Amino acid sequence: MLEIRHLRTLSALRSSGSLVRAAQLLNLTQSALSHQIRLLEERYNAPLFERKSMPIAFTATGSRLLALADKLLPEIEQAERDVARLSQGDKGQLRVALECHTCFDWLMPVMDAFRQRWPEVEIDLVSGFHSEPADLLRSGEADLVIGAPYGPDFAVFPLFRFEIMVVMAQKHRLQAQRRLVAQDFAGETLITYPVAEQRVDLIRDVLRPAGIDFERRTADLTVAVLQLVASRRGIAALPNWAIKNYVDYDYVVARPIGEQGLWSDLFVSVQPALQDKAYVHDFVSVIREQCAASLDGIKLLS
Repeated sequence: MLEIRHLRTLSALRSSGSLVRAAQLLNLTQSALSHQIRLLEERYNAPLFERKSMPIAFTATGSRLLALADKLLPEIEQAERDVARLSQGDKGQLRVALECHTCFDWLMPVMDAFRQRWPEVEIDLVSGFHSEPADLLRSGEADLVIGAPYGPDFAVFPLFRFEIMVVMAQKHRLQAQRRLVAQDFAGETLITYPVAEQRVDLIRDVLRPAGIDFERRTADLTVAVLQLVASRRGIAALPNWAIKNYVDYDYVVARPIGEQGLWSDLFVSVQPALQDKAYVHDFVSVIREQCAASLDGIKLLS
C-alpha cells in the first residue's frame, strides 16, 4: 500500500540527489531505504529511477509518484504546522547566534524558507561578533546557537558533518602536496577568525598535539580571510562549502588535512524551554533539508 513515507522517500531522493544523502535526510540506514524502494518497485512492477545516473533520473513511474508527492506533502506539512499552532500557540521568536562564521553562506536562504513556513515566528540574527556564543544562551540574549553542541544545559539537535580544508594561494610551496600533515604548517601564518584557539579545529586537533609552532593572524569575515590567503599573507582552514566557488575559479587552492581528512560536526543548541516547540524542530529540518540539497561533501548527522 502506498504510504506517506514512500512519497517522502522519493522527495528526499530528488532533493538530495543520492541514496546515501536521502537515507541520512530520512534518518534511515541505506539498506532500509533500498529495501523500501525495492518493495515499491515490486508493487508497481517497474523501476522508479535509473540506476547509476547522476543526478538521479526518475522513470515515468517514479515521476508520476513524485507529482503526487509534490501535491500531497506540502498539504500534510502545512496541516502539521497548523495543528502545532493550535496546540502550542502561533507566536514565538528565534534569536539566532552563530559560532560558525561561514554558516552565513547557507543560513540566509534557510531563514527565508523558515519565514514562509512560520510567518508568526520572529526570527533574527543576534548582531555583532561573539567570541563565546554559548554565553548568549546562558544570559538569555539568544534562543538558539548554531555551532558546537552546548549540552547538557541546553537541548541539542544534530545537523551535519563537514570537512575542513586548507586553502592557500596559487603556487604556494605546499600546493604540490596531495594532503597536508601537521609538520607542513611549521613556520606558516595561519589566518583564522578572532576566536579562542580551542575553537579552531586545526589548532586544537592537529597543530597543538603535534607541538607545531606557527604564527596566527585574524580576520572577521570569510571574504577577508580568503583575500589575505590569495595575497600570500598566510594560509587558512575553512569548511569545504565556504571555499568551493573560490577554488572553482582558481582564486585559491585547497588541500585536505591528514589521511582521513579533518572533519567537524555542526549542531543547533537551544534553550530548554524551546526544545519541544514545533517551530524549533521545523527550523532544524529546514537546515538539514536545504543543506543536504545544496552543500557538497557534507554528511547529515543522525
